[in-house]
Amino acid sequence: MATFIDPLIAFVSAHAWLAYLTLFLAALLEAVPVIGSVVPGSTVILALSALVPSGDLKLAWVVLAAIAGAVLGDGSAFWIGHRAQREILGTWPLSNYPRVIAQSEAFFKKWGTWAVFFARFVPPIRAFVPVTAGALDMAPARFYAVNIPAILLWAPAHVLPGVLAISALHRYGGIPHHVSLKPYWMIAVIVGALIAALVTWAIRRRQNGAVTPVAGRVTGQG
Repeated sequence: MATFIDPLIAFVSAHAWLAYLTLFLAALLEAVPVIGSVVPGSTVILALSALVPSGDLKLAWVVLAAIAGAVLGDGSAFWIGHRAQREILGTWPLSNYPRVIAQSEAFFKKWGTWAVFFARFVPPIRAFVPVTAGALDMAPARFYAVNIPAILLWAPAHVLPGVLAISALHRYGGIPHHVSLKPYWMIAVIVGALIAALVTWAIRRRQNGAVTPVAGRVTGQG
């Protein structure tokens, strides 16, 4: 992974516009079924956020790029599922991932509408839940009412750990701002991974003790 991320950071640090485009694409592709389960979108976002404290990237634009990519990715997957309906879950390439599709459907049976919110923080079903929501005929208004707030929380949760970790190194670790952060971006990734792991653990713990909601909550009925 480092052999891929290190040259990416070195290159985009000299081309800010390309860094924002990379962030946008990382968030978008992470939301695409199948592709999102293999693309290290979260790692890319965490790594590039390490460039904010040095001034190479602007925090607001980093967060906005991540939000825009996630909204477009989730929204596109949802509408594909919404138009194709349940048939798409059994077609290629989704048919090659029956276990993840089953997990996505089980998520809905357990959480109802809130599955869209919680799944954004739980890989790898994050990439499958939007298309599953559409395939199960979830109302578009209900989907976006839950999906967009989730993304507005997800983006800062992925960006800020990297920013704070590198800022702490600058302030308390004696690392000058002009020094290359190539050896330190992994710290940002580790911090972010720990936060993601805690969120995932909390969600799964609550899921195990939750009462199965009625099916009507998925489609907006009842």
